[in-house]
Amino acid sequence: MTFNDIFKSSFLEQVSNFSFLDTVISLALAFAIGLFIFEIYRKTYRGVMYSRSFGITLLALAIITDLAIMTVTSNVVLSLGMVGALSIVRFRTAIKEPLDIAFLFWSIVVGIMLGAGMIPLAVFGSIILGVILLVYSNHKTLETPYILVVQCANDDVEQKVNEYISNAVKRFNVKSKTVNASGIELTLEIRLADSTTQFVNDLNAMDGVEYATLVSYNGEYMA
Repeated sequence: MTFNDIFKSSFLEQVSNFSFLDTVISLALAFAIGLFIFEIYRKTYRGVMYSRSFGITLLALAIITDLAIMTVTSNVVLSLGMVGALSIVRFRTAIKEPLDIAFLFWSIVVGIMLGAGMIPLAVFGSIILGVILLVYSNHKTLETPYILVVQCANDDVEQKVNEYISNAVKRFNVKSKTVNASGIELTLEIRLADSTTQFVNDLNAMDGVEYATLVSYNGEYMA
């Protein structure tokens, strides 16, 4: 029994049909576009703590997906085996930022397109998406939301604080109100009329106000 008899010659035929040049080009493009995705992620990240490992994961995902698609497109049997193998994989890592999901799908889709030979679509689609993310991530709204926390001694002080804030800011609404033995704590979401925050100093100097704290707010966390 020879080596060819063991593998029935079909295995060797598939190896002989393997194109080294096409593989190198596809992997090089996957690395280049994956690096582009990584840089876009780094420049557009607006979360609390930047994770470099997640950015490297995006780069690796593009290459790994490219390898997987090149494998399954060469043989139907391998494609079925790949589906069965990947069906048992479970990911437990929580996604902290909603935009991270878009970057994950971006890397995977790029790998699929490159593995399928759709190089122009992968290149131009990534450039367009990268430009869109850069433009909208750097776009700042004129009305930045802020959270104002004020500790008042009694109801009269609370009324004065509300009247003063209504004249000092563009608009505001009460997010929460806590009443305890030490007084009343107000938490308000405000929109500034301009970039000045002198009104916080004036609030803190007001009789009956123990403290006034202003923090920026993006809807998910305070910074």
